Amino acid sequence: MVAAIDIKVKEQAKLWLLPPYNYSLRQIAKELDVGSSTVSDWKQELIAEGKMEQDKAVKQINDFTAEQIFGFVIETATMSERELAEYCRQKGLFVEQVKEWRVASIQAHQPKSTVKHDPEKRHDKRRIKQLEKELARKYKALAETAALLVLREKFNAVLGQQRGRLIPLLARQRIADLIEEAVASGARKLKACSTVGISIRTLQRWSIDGELTEDLRATAYRPDPSNKLSDEEQQNILDVCNSPEFAGLTPNQIVPELADLGVYIASEATFYRVLKANNLLANRKRSKTNRRYHKPAAQKACAANQVWTWDISYLPSVIKGKHFYLYLIMDIYSRKIVGAEVYEQELGELAAELLQRTVWAEKCVNNDVVLHSDNGAPMRCFTMRAKMQDLGIISSYSRPRVSNDNPYSESLFKTVKYCPQWPKQGFADISDVRNWVDNFVQWYNLEHKHSGIKYVTPTQRHEGLDGEILENRKTVYQKAKEDNPNRWSKEIRDWEFIEEVHLNPDKKAA
Repeated sequence: MVAAIDIKVKEQAKLWLLPPYNYSLRQIAKELDVGSSTVSDWKQELIAEGKMEQDKAVKQINDFTAEQIFGFVIETATMSERELAEYCRQKGLFVEQVKEWRVASIQAHQPKSTVKHDPEKRHDKRRIKQLEKELARKYKALAETAALLVLREKFNAVLGQQRGRLIPLLARQRIADLIEEAVASGARKLKACSTVGISIRTLQRWSIDGELTEDLRATAYRPDPSNKLSDEEQQNILDVCNSPEFAGLTPNQIVPELADLGVYIASEATFYRVLKANNLLANRKRSKTNRRYHKPAAQKACAANQVWTWDISYLPSVIKGKHFYLYLIMDIYSRKIVGAEVYEQELGELAAELLQRTVWAEKCVNNDVVLHSDNGAPMRCFTMRAKMQDLGIISSYSRPRVSNDNPYSESLFKTVKYCPQWPKQGFADISDVRNWVDNFVQWYNLEHKHSGIKYVTPTQRHEGLDGEILENRKTVYQKAKEDNPNRWSKEIRDWEFIEEVHLNPDKKAA
């Protein structure tokens, strides 16, 4: 149970609450050792009795109007620090707040810096305009690229660059619609026309008064040439060619025969043209027509074990007319001999066995290695092709009777047969030739500085060591040039790393 407060304590507290004392609630509670809430209750009793007025609400700093704040600034403008502190206590303000108002007032009356007079802002504005312009340009280019890609996807049959081609009206309408669609999506009309294979002038010629017209060349009247053969003359040519006397001869033979008889009907070309028009020019020769072979696909190697070439060459024996067969597989990137064997026969089964050992040794099974060779029987036999498919090897073949389609193997065989160790008298037996080939392969791969790969050994390039070697050479040459610049009229020798090696390259790649 709470003890009752002495009446004298209550009377003393009420006395201190009234003027002239005006003690605060906290001060009275501390002096009389009572709670602040109790003193507050006694204060409310005095207010209820009419002995004390209700406290006015304390005005917050944020409640002042702009005019009042401006008045405070003017009134305190000439005050000292002591006078300002006393003024703030009277008005319920803080000195720091009044100083902030004073600074804000001064800044508000200062002239504002414009972009015209502020170099930094002027630079920022110019930079913003530049970036906006660049962004708009890139967005426009991106929209054009997307529109052209869509146009190329929809229009698969590009017309090409041949002039004078006849395009039907329906095709013209489709092309014009696709171009307009691409232009609406952000592409330039010139680029859209180029994508489908026509010029913008062609598109303009198609339209007359805003409507597409048909090509009138198909229906145009074309008078016959004045030197055209008459129907009687054409029939005469057919009669002569089909006559028993000339039935087995060609126009190139018929025309001279007629000339010997004092008769001239037409030229050889006219004879051929008339026969072709009447479907009388079928091939009658017993020999096959010449077959056109296309250049093999270009191959590019950027690392070891990407493109190999292989071939078979004769190695002579001491017995005249007897040969051994050297099978060589070479990596064109590093020029390393990755596989070599000597046999007494030229068989596809032996080649397949060597290929399998080589792929296993290089650990490149199913790595899509390209193996290029000529068109010999061992290269194209079923056993060899089946083995290549099992090992994941991609085949590539030279054209018939074209030796320079496989230049790396041809060059390697020349190195083999013109090296100083080559036995001019020939090899005694199979073991002799195999020992010699093994020694040659060791010398070629490990000691021979190959000119085609900047005079490093094939093994060094195959293992990726040539880059560091060439860089060291370049450093040595640079230092030598710096020490004696008068001895170098041009740049130092090219020791740059060879990144790509091509086999049967296209003209642009070459």
